[in-house]
Amino acid sequence: MKIFCVGRNYADHAGEMKADVPTEPVIFLKPDTALLRRGDDFYYPDFSTDIHYEAEIVYRIGKEGKYIKPSFALQHIDAIGLGIDFTARDLQQQFKAKSLPWELSKAFDRSAGISEMLPVSQYPNLKDIHFELFKNGQKAQAGWSGNMIFDIETLIVFISRYITFKTGDLIYTGTPAGVGPVKVGDHLTGTLNGRSILDVKIK
Repeated sequence: MKIFCVGRNYADHAGEMKADVPTEPVIFLKPDTALLRRGDDFYYPDFSTDIHYEAEIVYRIGKEGKYIKPSFALQHIDAIGLGIDFTARDLQQQFKAKSLPWELSKAFDRSAGISEMLPVSQYPNLKDIHFELFKNGQKAQAGWSGNMIFDIETLIVFISRYITFKTGDLIYTGTPAGVGPVKVGDHLTGTLNGRSILDVKIK
């Protein structure tokens, strides 16, 4: 199982990170050991003092595919959920400053929080999915799939040109503005189209 992640897929987040808006998808991967399943706690790692949350819509691949055409892209999705791309921001900035790869700041163990995955049939319009993330009961992020720079069809076509999708692969589709730090004792919850679906405690 592969975890594909999309960077800077919302213009407002690119702005808050003082980064250029991309002209094609920015893709990085996390290993399967990064998955933090629903109900599990996130334990603050000892190699960072600045872990940030990034809430994202997550799509699960239900059918293998390579060089997928746009007209068939949505047929490869079988479930949708909400995820958190935990990022060691201090490490990421260090790596960026030296023009080095920054996987260690993104792909560390349990850095990919995931909610329960709901059947795609419950979401007839994939361009109209709203999500929210709350930190300690206060709204921290709100996003809408219609604001993604590259929609899910585009992402599937683009990624499958380079890497074959396998059943069970996940696509984290990027985060809107509002990312921020977490500390021990924080409690993150999230909704997808108003349904409470994500619950992570920081330990």
